[in-house]
Amino acid sequence: MSVKAPRGTKDITPEESYKWRYLEDAFRRICSLYGYEEIRTPAFESVELFKRGVGDTTDIVQKEMYTFTDKGNREYALKPEGTAGVVRSFIENKMYAQPQPTKLFYITPCFRYERPQAGRQRQFHQFGIEALGSENPSIDAETIGLALQFLKEVGLENLEVSINSVGCPVCRKPYNEMLKKYLDEKSDQLCALCNERKDRNPMRVIDCKVESCQAAIVDIPLIADHLCEECEEHFSKLKENLDIMGIKYKVDKKIVRGLDYYKRTAFEIISDDLGAQSTVCGGGRYDGLVEQLGGPKNMPGIGFGLGVERLLLILESKGIVIENPQKTDIFIVTIGDKAKLESAKILSDLRQNNISADTDHLDRSVKAQFKYSNKINAKYTVVIGDEEIDKDEVSLKNMDTSEQSSIKLTELVEVLSTII
Repeated sequence: MSVKAPRGTKDITPEESYKWRYLEDAFRRICSLYGYEEIRTPAFESVELFKRGVGDTTDIVQKEMYTFTDKGNREYALKPEGTAGVVRSFIENKMYAQPQPTKLFYITPCFRYERPQAGRQRQFHQFGIEALGSENPSIDAETIGLALQFLKEVGLENLEVSINSVGCPVCRKPYNEMLKKYLDEKSDQLCALCNERKDRNPMRVIDCKVESCQAAIVDIPLIADHLCEECEEHFSKLKENLDIMGIKYKVDKKIVRGLDYYKRTAFEIISDDLGAQSTVCGGGRYDGLVEQLGGPKNMPGIGFGLGVERLLLILESKGIVIENPQKTDIFIVTIGDKAKLESAKILSDLRQNNISADTDHLDRSVKAQFKYSNKINAKYTVVIGDEEIDKDEVSLKNMDTSEQSSIKLTELVEVLSTII
């Protein structure tokens, strides 16, 4: 029997990989404009990192992580998201001792065990940024601006920014007490998962997807209405920064981040290019995460993540075509054994001069060689025969205009260097 790719994984073949390169190049370019540098973290980490960095009450940790025990009886997990590994690296490599803020971006595969569907695989890919070391709302606005600029750069226009504040420990403590009391009175109307969450992580109940739960909590108190003075001021300054940057937004009080280390700003960027509104990017502050993972206290952070597969689906639904830049400059058609041998030298010379070039390796007929040259979108075709070598001349054909000309074989590389 044939061996196939595991369920929930997908080969990215040359027919698609150029689109990925385009998005990756655009993301790197935009991140560079904002002063971000690339970081690459391992594909697997300690399970404990994700329990602490993602949250042991989340579906990701409880149901979706790929975990394994190695030969040393250590428990590891394939990374389900990008932030925890970046923060672990920030601490382990003592980046906090460098001038702050630390601005990092990543392009990484991630792994979650869930039902595969369009735009969601068990191995998927994330773009993300993390800015550590500043609690100023100006960097919150900058983070949103970077995400928007990237999405617009690749062609998306119908984007909506939703923001919220999830408070801080000062305002969250009395709010959570109020919220738990409210949810206790609704417990007979909540699903089993929400009844579990209301005791350990009550804010998570707000974004439950079960319709009966949403109907039961229609009048649930929201953190944005119970912020302390400092959080109110921080949120107000975030809005001022977004206004001065010309970024339109709406306040969505139901955007929540339930874990304790999340603080203040939470945001989503939503696209309606899939026919229905779809979150293409989400992010926010995690000011307590560095300390939670064993790093220094009072080391704030903010970031976002977006899924590459989902982004490609949205671009496709909008009819945005990413052109394949791969085009061979020169294809050499050979006639005769002497010409075939000579083509090896010419190919080497062209490639050494940064001119992409190829030739036939299957002993095709001349007609088939021209057909193949068309198929690979060669810009020019050079025809070399044994007789032409003796005469020191070759035929050069422009494949777009069909113009043909004769040039000296000894001058071929020099001539092509001027026209490519």
